[in-house]
Amino acid sequence: MDEGAEPHKLYEDALAMILGTLFVALGMMIYGKTMLLVGGMAGMALLLQYVTNTGFWLIFFLINVPFYALALRRMGWRFTLRTFVAVLLVSVFSRFTTSWVDFSLLDPVYATVIGSALSGTGLLMLFRHKTGLGGVNILAIFLQETWGVRAGYVQLAIDLAILTAACFVLTTTHLALSVLGATIVNMILAINHKPGRYRGVSAA
Repeated sequence: MDEGAEPHKLYEDALAMILGTLFVALGMMIYGKTMLLVGGMAGMALLLQYVTNTGFWLIFFLINVPFYALALRRMGWRFTLRTFVAVLLVSVFSRFTTSWVDFSLLDPVYATVIGSALSGTGLLMLFRHKTGLGGVNILAIFLQETWGVRAGYVQLAIDLAILTAACFVLTTTHLALSVLGATIVNMILAINHKPGRYRGVSAA
């Protein structure tokens, strides 16, 4: 805990969890409507949705399950529980968002910007309350601590693999927009989640 930092209260953690996962779920619904892609487990879930016509919500929940054992081993039960709840909420909200929101017109460029902004803001909320969204981050940290492989390289390799597979599913335009979206998400996190800039921490 940073010296002088005021810890988050339990209700603040809960509110951030709910709002953050709602933002991510809406962002993923917008992406799914326009055949766009993101990195990580969400990107893999979207790609499998396009190929199999299975709901994003179900795929996203299932592909994260194997990584909880790694999280428990390397990051402790508090982080693992928070991550499990966050993934569960994204899955549940994604399941119902399509019945809560509908679009008669959704421009792909606008969808890229607003979908990425929603997802990036949601992730920022979760990260600031010591919560992740599953698989790739957990695997990257595990491999770094176990084998000395840089976590950033692992995440980059997985994202490149997802984009490579997407070449057989998405158009060139949608791939380019997906890269733009990933850039927006990472810029939101890079600008707003710097050490020392935000001093609030979770008590647990």
